[in-house]
Amino acid sequence: MIEEVSFESPLFIRPADAQLARSLISASQAQPTIGQRMRIISERFLGYPYIPKPLIGSPVKPEVFVSRMDGFDCVTYLETVLALASADSIEDFLRRLRNIRYEQGEISFWRRLHYMTEWSRYNIRRGLLIDLTTSEETLVRTARLYAVSGLDLRTSTYRYFSRRRLGLVSPWLRDGDLIFFITTRDGLDTFHSGMIVRRNEWVMMRHATHHRHAVVEQHLDEFFAITPAPGFIINRPAEKFNLS
Repeated sequence: MIEEVSFESPLFIRPADAQLARSLISASQAQPTIGQRMRIISERFLGYPYIPKPLIGSPVKPEVFVSRMDGFDCVTYLETVLALASADSIEDFLRRLRNIRYEQGEISFWRRLHYMTEWSRYNIRRGLLIDLTTSEETLVRTARLYAVSGLDLRTSTYRYFSRRRLGLVSPWLRDGDLIFFITTRDGLDTFHSGMIVRRNEWVMMRHATHHRHAVVEQHLDEFFAITPAPGFIINRPAEKFNLS
């Protein structure tokens, strides 16, 4: 059975997911900051399975709005946590999730924000995120993006922190900050993403990872020790934003 929530266009959510969404919105609403709400919500999903390519749609297959909460990839995990942390109802959650994932909220393969630097830049323009990768300590890279089959070649120019700057950046990271790991692989801009949580002096990352087949929490230093990422981007969710 599918629960339908109707407003501008029909969106669908499974009853079990709708129940979980309502529970998480209710449990986190009393927290004063979006980062604290994201910390509570993201913890609930620890141990959930990693699902490769959870979204539905391609150049030849109609796009379907996916709101599943029984598993995630690294991007849908962040999208779901962000949408839940800023919502006040199940209808609001679905609307926000749609608008985070798609340009102008249009459910279409061509309007989905496939590349993470474009996803980030779009949501910064809309006021959802704040770009923290702007200091003199950052570097600039231009990537040619063509890894997603069916999309035209485009370029993305962005700033990033070198991995050598992790020690400089770590002290000011806080709950809810988003981290995107850049890649030098041809055709892509980033290869992974996660969410920061702090445990006293420790900086942790929660992320859906195919290496562990689940949503996990691990030390950020540990992740960098095993990844070849040359650098990273930091965005911070804004406390208030308009998704209209």
